[in-house]
Amino acid sequence: MTASPGAIRFVVSDVDGTLVDHDKRLRPATIEAVRRVRDAGVGFTVISARPPSGVEPIADALGLDTPIGAFNGGTVFRRGGEVMEQHLVPAEVGRGMLELAHGSGADVWVFAEGRWYASTPDNPHTDRERKSANQEPVIVPDLAEMAGRAGKITFVSDDPPVLARTLEQGRDRYGGQATIANSQTYYLDVTALDANKGAGVEALARAAGVSLDQVMVLGDMRNDLPMLTRAGLAAVMGQAPADVKAVADWVVASNDEDGVAQALDRLLAERG
Repeated sequence: MTASPGAIRFVVSDVDGTLVDHDKRLRPATIEAVRRVRDAGVGFTVISARPPSGVEPIADALGLDTPIGAFNGGTVFRRGGEVMEQHLVPAEVGRGMLELAHGSGADVWVFAEGRWYASTPDNPHTDRERKSANQEPVIVPDLAEMAGRAGKITFVSDDPPVLARTLEQGRDRYGGQATIANSQTYYLDVTALDANKGAGVEALARAAGVSLDQVMVLGDMRNDLPMLTRAGLAAVMGQAPADVKAVADWVVASNDEDGVAQALDRLLAERG
């Protein structure tokens, strides 16, 4: 749907690749644009593939008082830790996906019960994930015991065919039981069926007391598609893949070029 900017009462933004830059930083222009939007009476929140521990510093920096989505909306919570909704990966799916990891060529991370568990400490993306998750990994040789407690399972690889093969195998086996999608080109995330950004943005809109046609969403990756195609207005960052740009109402600058600030300022300008 495409809503008039004047109808927008709530903004929901993805975090990595959208709200923060390549170095995982909130840029000053973004912080100021969020303040201007909120001063204009438009609510603002975030939804992310990150765990709650990784989203909280962003929420603190922006002073968010709205419900927040972690694990692609699988966990909806407020600053301070109050959990409003939580959806875990089904145990059968978790076990099956962890079995797929053996011999796949991908490393595996499991996020469960507030902790980040990893199969190895040596992945090239571990340092970046320390910033995103806001915690240190716990190295566990066998992750199978976490299968029924996971908020998210992530396959990590810089070899696109490895993740593409795992995506295909996972969806063939569990596509009706879980959400399986790339959150970055090097991450393949497995979350609960209702832990997708489409269901997540619906939950956030309900909590804010607005309808979906009153919501603007901001994103950049394919795991953002479920919310980009449901909200009233969708803005996509300039570095997004072509198929993600194709569903956008607005394509703005990249996340390293203040794309969120550009989108929010356009929203305010067109609201009049």
